[in-house]
Amino acid sequence: MLLQILTSISAATLLGWGGQLINPILPSVVLAQHEISLHNRYPVKSVSDIFKDNILLNIAYMDGTVKDGKDINWSEVEKPFKYEFKLEPGQTFAFQDDVLPDFKGKVVKTTNAHFNSQEGFKSDGYLVGDGVCHFASLIYWVAKDAGLDAYAPTNHDFMSIPDISKEFGVAIYANPYTKGANAQQNLYITNNKDKAVTFKFEYQNDNLKVSVVD
Repeated sequence: MLLQILTSISAATLLGWGGQLINPILPSVVLAQHEISLHNRYPVKSVSDIFKDNILLNIAYMDGTVKDGKDINWSEVEKPFKYEFKLEPGQTFAFQDDVLPDFKGKVVKTTNAHFNSQEGFKSDGYLVGDGVCHFASLIYWVAKDAGLDAYAPTNHDFMSIPDISKEFGVAIYANPYTKGANAQQNLYITNNKDKAVTFKFEYQNDNLKVSVVD
């Protein structure tokens, strides 16, 4: 008798009490997840802090908190946060908007940044925007482990990235006068699954975590 009652309740839940078929709510599954410390991006602390600021500013552009270089409140940029975006099947994320011909018309999401001083990115005395390659490499690492179609044309093997294996190093570059070179130093992630996936970003206690869930 109890089994009959439970079966009836289950059927009513799936069909709805009026007999209409409804989709059950299934829990999200974490396909891959990795995190890095933003405290140790470079052996020299002053340089490491610039890397950290550039990474956090890059995410602020991506989530829309910052839209231009005059719109930066560093105390807000550096606060703990959670952010996510979704890729439907066949959709592509590119780290910046100069893309290879194979990806034209497929990109639905970028970080909305070009890593220059006009956008508020900082220089460590060598490059403006140093550190964003670390962020791209973390995304690439997670995407590859999640089984997504991830492509990084140019490896960051000219310099190691703390906490991330060289095989996942991604070189990022953006210059308005070298769009071809920009496209070669980009990151492309396409959702090759048959359902949507969500990229989740969480920053707290100097740690940045990226997850892919379906």
